[in-house]
Amino acid sequence: MSPEKPDEMDAAAAAESRNGGSLLPEGFLFGVATAGFQVEGGFNGPGEPENNWVAWEREGRVESSGIALDFWNSYEAHLDRVAAMGCDSFRMSVEWARVCPAPGEVSQEALEGYRSILSACAERSIEPLVTLHHFTHPAWLGVDLWLRPDSPDLFCEWVRTAVGSLGGLCRNWVTINELNIYAVNTYLIGMFPPGRRGDVASATRAIDNMITAHVRAYEVIHEMEPDASVATNNFTLSIYELDRLASDVIAAPSLGVDRSRLGPWLASRRAEYYASLGSTGSVVGDRLEKAIRRLAARTSQLEEAFPRAVAAAYAASSPRLADVVQLDYYDPFAAHHVRLPGHRTAGGRTWLPGRMLWDDLPCPDDMRSFLEAARQPGLDIWIVENGLSNRVKRGRRYPRMDRYDRPRYMREHLAAVLGAIEAGLPITGYWHWTLADNYEWGSYEPRFGIFGVDRERGVRVGGLDSMGLDAAGAYRRLIEGLRSGDRSVLDPR
Repeated sequence: MSPEKPDEMDAAAAAESRNGGSLLPEGFLFGVATAGFQVEGGFNGPGEPENNWVAWEREGRVESSGIALDFWNSYEAHLDRVAAMGCDSFRMSVEWARVCPAPGEVSQEALEGYRSILSACAERSIEPLVTLHHFTHPAWLGVDLWLRPDSPDLFCEWVRTAVGSLGGLCRNWVTINELNIYAVNTYLIGMFPPGRRGDVASATRAIDNMITAHVRAYEVIHEMEPDASVATNNFTLSIYELDRLASDVIAAPSLGVDRSRLGPWLASRRAEYYASLGSTGSVVGDRLEKAIRRLAARTSQLEEAFPRAVAAAYAASSPRLADVVQLDYYDPFAAHHVRLPGHRTAGGRTWLPGRMLWDDLPCPDDMRSFLEAARQPGLDIWIVENGLSNRVKRGRRYPRMDRYDRPRYMREHLAAVLGAIEAGLPITGYWHWTLADNYEWGSYEPRFGIFGVDRERGVRVGGLDSMGLDAAGAYRRLIEGLRSGDRSVLDPR
């Protein structure tokens, strides 16, 4: 951690005194994050619910998700692990395809299954954070759901079904997960079905429809559950148009920005955003970063980029359209994710032009500036994903090229979170990605789990992570230490 300024030290001491010695704000939530399709199992096989990945799985374009972690049948054991680490929150998703497997059909059995999971959370004093769209939807809606003009209507129908059944067991909601990355992976770099590349128009239209869907879903949820906390989380990215633009469109009415002044206000927000960010760490990276930002600026007219979303935001019955700032923090610099084909990776070389997940750079030192950039007046900040990947292929583990491990990653990022809190940022929640090694969108090679999984001999969840380290114990000690006021848990080991 960098040396604290005197005023930050005074504020930290005062906060500790108010919170009985805790280094964290009152009510701070610690959790782990998951997604249904990645952990539940039972999708896209014969007689199973089908989602938008079904064609790619059956064609062999991606690895079959199969049983995943069998969370659907073994959630009690998984939630016991969450509770044993000292977590008081669990992020999960309710899978649209499982609940609505065919047009006009609602599976009460599936809804009862999700009610059982949420009840099991309550029995363990774990507060759920539920995502309503985590990159997946029913196959019968088509792979291009978010290009359809009626997609916001369809999503709101789904929201009414899910919240109407589960609302009494959950008050914290994520409407749509990482809508920016969904659009990028689906239409710009081809990683998600249908796998298009360079289709800027479709990516822009998809984001526009997803923001519109969020705005309308926010109102629907609050009609049904007035005390709910509702937001959408962005993947933190250093390109304004692909990160904060969507959040600023959502926030503008609540900040008193007149519709006629939206364009200039967004331009000023973009300038402030870039002024607040640091360096990528290299001259070449900084030059590439500036080139990517210029390209994004040329292809986006800010207030004209998302016309449906702007109209929906300014037509909403309430100017407030998010109850908390939610964001996911990994490697935030776009330039870091661009690599030449043939570059070295953990376990060999790859001819893909992007950095592999297990090579992503940890960036704890940059975390505070991105949290500052995401801040919205009057709203708490939740970091709803943050985690480290390593590679395991056919049972063989490969060390990360930078030799980072999960306990160190947790320690350094939570030190950054604490530093941001002591600098005055209203951060009140942190969810680590993820509980156990899961299906990482087409492959089981990237391993993000606090608990490792032996997939060569069935789905066996071990006590250590897939690097052979006690990541669960490390997380538990960090949680206990920060809650009790013990800063030494953040010291390098």
